[in-house]
Amino acid sequence: MSEMQARTPWHLWLVGGFAVLFNAIGVFDFVMSMAQGPAYMAKAGMTPAQIDHYQQMPAWMTVVWAVGVFGAFGASVLILLRNRLSAPVFAVSLAAFLLSLAYTYVLTDGGKIMGSQMAVTSAVIAFLLVLFMLYAGWQARRGVLR
Repeated sequence: MSEMQARTPWHLWLVGGFAVLFNAIGVFDFVMSMAQGPAYMAKAGMTPAQIDHYQQMPAWMTVVWAVGVFGAFGASVLILLRNRLSAPVFAVSLAAFLLSLAYTYVLTDGGKIMGSQMAVTSAVIAFLLVLFMLYAGWQARRGVLR
């Protein structure tokens, strides 16, 4: 007996495609920051104090950053592959992102260094990660992601 499978709604491709493109920016930023370091950061418009803040990050924070960006990108691809693991992978990515925010705004003076524009950017990223995670969970419950 075959399982009933929900049809793939058109919005899955829209949300999944947007998520892949959006989260590819984070992957690009991470890779370029690791490959070119301060030179890339300066070209991206960061101040010397902001660059110094990133350069002084402990190794565990680099791992957290990598989990966040690669997790979000992978979860986005999983949406397009209609894989139900997308929601839990988004949850791990969101947890990593929230940990990075705690490091920046609670454990260090990074909030003051990074400025209000980064706070707004971080809020948008967190909001989108939550939406992507909820969307993936909804599609998994509907049987679209299997």
